[in-house]
Amino acid sequence: MFDAALLISELNFKAIRSSGAGGQHVNKVSSKVVLNFDLTNSQVFSEEQRALLFKNLANRLTTEGVLILQSDESRSQHKNKELVIKRFLELIRHSLKRPKKRKPTKVPRAVKLKRLSKKKQQADKKANRRPPDIN
Repeated sequence: MFDAALLISELNFKAIRSSGAGGQHVNKVSSKVVLNFDLTNSQVFSEEQRALLFKNLANRLTTEGVLILQSDESRSQHKNKELVIKRFLELIRHSLKRPKKRKPTKVPRAVKLKRLSKKKQQADKKANRRPPDIN
């Protein structure tokens, strides 16, 4: 499918200060990790795979074709980097899957006949409720 090690080598990481509560230490440590992946200039994917990724990740890409993911779940920068790489690889795998083609099915003949016979029974029932036509 694709070479994960080569793909990881194309990623750009940036560590920034995480938001939220955390005390004195949080103001000194850059534990949030931001991952940037330039899909347009990637050498890992074929043209067909790249087109599929552009289609499936359209709402997550910037106008330049860069995918940006971030993780600040952990207090550790290394853990956040592992988490964001794992999420990135899962996202790519999921985006490269082609959905199964739907096989159109027909309504069976017996079902059509049953529906028409029920319809006829209902029409007869209603017709029998009407007063007779005397002329």
